[in-house]
This record gives sequence, structure tokens and C-alpha cells, in this order.
Amino acid sequence: MFSLLLLSGAMFALGLDAYVLAGLLPGIATSFNVTEGAAAQTVTAFTLCYAVAAPALATALAGQPIRRILILAMSLFVLGNLLSVTVGNFTLLLISRCIAGAGAGIFAPVAAAVASNLVAKERKGRALGLILGGMGTGTVVGVPIGIQIANAYGWQSTLLLVALIGSITVIGILTKLPAIQVAPPPSLRARVNMLIHPRVAAIVTVTLFTAIASLGLYTYIATLLTGMGLGSDPSMYLWVWGIGGVTAAFSVGHIIDRTSRPDLVLLIILTILAIALFCLPLTGSGPTLLSFIPFLLWGAMGWSSLAPQQHVLLDLQPEHGSIAVALNSSANYLGSAIGAILGGLLLDNGLLVPTTLPIAAGCTAVAAAFLQVTLLNTQLKNKSP
Repeated sequence: MFSLLLLSGAMFALGLDAYVLAGLLPGIATSFNVTEGAAAQTVTAFTLCYAVAAPALATALAGQPIRRILILAMSLFVLGNLLSVTVGNFTLLLISRCIAGAGAGIFAPVAAAVASNLVAKERKGRALGLILGGMGTGTVVGVPIGIQIANAYGWQSTLLLVALIGSITVIGILTKLPAIQVAPPPSLRARVNMLIHPRVAAIVTVTLFTAIASLGLYTYIATLLTGMGLGSDPSMYLWVWGIGGVTAAFSVGHIIDRTSRPDLVLLIILTILAIALFCLPLTGSGPTLLSFIPFLLWGAMGWSSLAPQQHVLLDLQPEHGSIAVALNSSANYLGSAIGAILGGLLLDNGLLVPTTLPIAAGCTAVAAAFLQVTLLNTQLKNKSP
């Protein structure tokens, strides 16, 4: 049990680091004298390396003892956060975020595999739930606390907290985690090769567009709130977004099981997501119940969109399920990176203002929904006699 709690604590640090930067962008922009659009590329660096560099590094580490891989991955993650605090220019900050993202991307899938092998078969679901719960808690509880720490002591203090938690888990893994054998995560080449299947490619494209809309916009949540007149402290809205996300992520599986139609569930999710994003600029000029609802739905729909895709991919590619799911995960983080890049370009070149970013994100969600409708129609035609 201690080993599971240890891995869950590490995932808490990963969840905190992955989502807290969105609330730290104004402070980072001020420290390095760059625009918030430019500062947002720290999120791009983290998520891009999580999506692309981590699978490549995982291939290089294949065959190494699992405990060594976890220690190396978490050490990279800690190093990246420590460098983020100490670097003196923006380019080095981007490099440090790449290092942190690569470490996180290697650690997360291996930790999930280790957790499922630490317990009996009938308890694997609970073990994986504990791991996911660690990341979810890092988002729901850790991010608002991290923002408050940043407001009091500077954004660097929050990343120091992340590095501290990561360092504690490195010591714990080194001294307490038993030596076990698990299958290595799928390589980048294996993930890319999966794209030769047209339906897999289409499903993953829906995931990509969904992440561009949801996670891409999330990167600019502090900028968005300021532009909407909802205050410069995003803590409450980040908490609402996260609580909606975690609740929906743990609930959507029951809905999928009851309906046995994950593809239709996803279409409903994408429709509600688009509506929520379009409604964001229409909320009031202060923190009211009405202004929280679109953020709650945004978080809930964004987080719950992955589970239906995983179900469809596992049914479609039962013999290569782990590769298909890993590809979908990479697409999710790649979409986050692309969304952050596009948002920065649109804002810095005056093509959009913060209050119109949700409209662009909503249109992207509509595009994802349209592609999902196309997939459903194709599936119906294929089933027709």
C-alpha cells in the first residue's frame, strides 16, 4: 500500500506541474519581460515533450530495471523544475520545461503499469484509480494552493514545491519500491505506425482537436479571466474547472458501461463542450454561480472525453490496445501544445483578444464534433446490409 501511495504522490506532483502553469503565466511574463502569449509557450514545451520526446526516451530506456526508469524519469522531472526556478533567460526556461515534460511523460505510464502489478488482479482497478486520483488531486487541490503560494511568494515558489514533492518520491522509490517486471511503454514508432489504420487516425484526430480546444484554451485561463473582468486570481475558477474534470472523469465510465455506445457519448460530450466554450464570454463581470457553470462544464467535458476514445480504440485494436491508447494519450498532449502555440500567435499578432479565444476554441470543438458525426455515419454505413 505504501508503494501505491508513493506513486500517487508522484502523480500529484505531475498533475500540479502540468496544470498550474496556466495560472502562473502573468508572473512568468513579468519576470522575463515577455508577453503572456510567449509565456504560454512554457506550457507548449512541457506538453510537447510529454507527447513526443517521452515515448522516444522510453524506447531508449527499454530493458532497464523499472525502478531505475522511475528514478531517472522523476529525477529529470525534478531537475526540470529546479532549472525553471533558477534560469536567467526565457530560452533556458523553455528548455527546462522540456526536461520536466519529458520526465513526466516517461514516469506516468510506467507508474500506472507498476501500480497494476503491485496488487492482485481483482484490485487492479482500485490501484489505477489511486494513481489517477493522485494526478486529479494535484489538479483540483494542488493547483489552487499552488496559485496562492505563487501570489504570496512568487511563481518560482510553486515550482520549488513541485520539485520538493518529486525529490521525496525519488527517495521513496529508491528505498521502498520493490523490484518488479512490467512491459515497457509503447515506443514513438509503434504509436506512429498505428496511424496507418484510417479509423484509428480519425479517432485520434478527434482527440487532437478536442485537446486543442479544451487544454489549449486552459493555458490562457488567467489571461481570459482578466479580459472578462473576472479578476486576475484564477484560483477559484481553476478549482471549479478541476473539480468538474475529476468528477466527470470518474463518472463517464459508468455512463459508457450503461449505454455501450462510447462513440455516441463522446459526441454528446463534444456538443456540451462547444456550448460551454461559446458561453464563457457571456458570463458576468464577477465571481457568481452563473460565471462558474461554463467553467465547470468545460472541465467536465474536457476531462471525460478521453475515456470514450480509449474504449473505442481498445475495441477496434484489441491486439494492440496499449499502443492505440498510448497514441491517443500522445495526441491529447500534442493538442494541448498546438493549442498553446496557436493561442499565443493569435494573441501576440492582435488577431484575437482574450475574450474571443473561447469562440475560437468553441469552433475547434465543433470541428471535432463534426468529425465524430462523420465517424458515426461511416460506422452505420459499414453495418448496413
